[in-house]
Amino acid sequence: MLIISDHRRDGVRKSVNVLLCVVAVAGIGLSSTVLWQNLNGRHQINQACAGLVPAGRVLALSPAGGTISHRVADEGTIQLDGGLPQDCEIFSTEAGEKHGTSSGERWFFTATVGVQPSGETWSPEDPLDHLVSPFSDDPTYPAEPLGGGIAGKVTASSVIVSLLCPEGTSSDKSTKGVWARASLMDPGPAFLEEGQLTSQDRNTLAEITVGTANNFAEYLGCADRLPDPPEDIPALTEGPIPAARADGTCAWYGKAGFARQRQLPDQALESRTHGTLWDEQCGLTLSDTRANDLWESNAAKTEGLARPSDPADWYVSLHTYAGDAAKNVYLKSNNDDLPVAAEPGEAGRSDRSAWWASSQCDGKPQIHTMTVSYGYNQLTIPALEKVFRAYVTDVVARRGCKDTKFPASSTFHADQ
Repeated sequence: MLIISDHRRDGVRKSVNVLLCVVAVAGIGLSSTVLWQNLNGRHQINQACAGLVPAGRVLALSPAGGTISHRVADEGTIQLDGGLPQDCEIFSTEAGEKHGTSSGERWFFTATVGVQPSGETWSPEDPLDHLVSPFSDDPTYPAEPLGGGIAGKVTASSVIVSLLCPEGTSSDKSTKGVWARASLMDPGPAFLEEGQLTSQDRNTLAEITVGTANNFAEYLGCADRLPDPPEDIPALTEGPIPAARADGTCAWYGKAGFARQRQLPDQALESRTHGTLWDEQCGLTLSDTRANDLWESNAAKTEGLARPSDPADWYVSLHTYAGDAAKNVYLKSNNDDLPVAAEPGEAGRSDRSAWWASSQCDGKPQIHTMTVSYGYNQLTIPALEKVFRAYVTDVVARRGCKDTKFPASSTFHADQ
């Protein structure tokens, strides 16, 4: 039997007490540091974002550890007495350290606020643009509706929402809505999960964006508020997918059997449908095999035309712009200084391979556009008239629109 003397027992007790004191002091120091970082982070965010952005939720984002700072410049802070839109830019040492920057400080978060109508212009893709990443290693994730009864979008790195203000604001009755966006700036692999934002960061960005929009609406005197966003926002789906499997914004294409026609796209880049989105898109692309077969079978027409080499190099992009956005849609033109206005109530085409149709839903204009990529635009434009009409007809029926106007058949000719 082991017997410990009172003297040894007192010594052990004193050693334990000393150790506990050291741990307690260290804990106090550590907690003081964490508390200071938290309070400083909230102060920096509130200063930069005029108190509109929920600072606590920003600090819950994965790259927000360490010391927080903000850009000390008018263009990187929200000035409520200035013009709109405005944004605030936040930095984090932990984001910098995990990204290997020499200073340890890195721009990781931006919040933006604006009003509607804003006069912002909207343009679909130019025929020279890429619809998906031209590099096979870079996935493409089409944006998805936020859901939850909110007019909003979730992208690969941000969430954007809009809120109606039909009665106008206390200072400007012409304001009919507000919008807000929260973005993680190039988070990098250290803060991603299978190439995307983590579920926590997606959910947190949605909470930040909705909270910012509601705070901004309150500041301006708008009566309405957005509800809480969905609790678990799903990851985005990588595209393109086989067009025959499309069940969202491109479902009409697969159902009509267009994908079986060898001169038409066989893949789709789509999202879930949502009647309140200001920009809803369906992308149709040709797989490498189909594009090359089409190129070879049209040797006379493709003389001097480079063989398609990048993924989804040949495509058709279709958009529907609604409400305020539909009043400011411009199609790219051969004269970069004079884009073609897609006027509500009218229809037509640019001098490039871009067309527009129009309709009206609940008294609000809708502009529907189609862009055909360079190269592909020299081959099958007449066949794409039926595709464009089928697309517009589907959207009009789904959204309950009327007064549809289509471009004249004579405008569907190949570029020379």
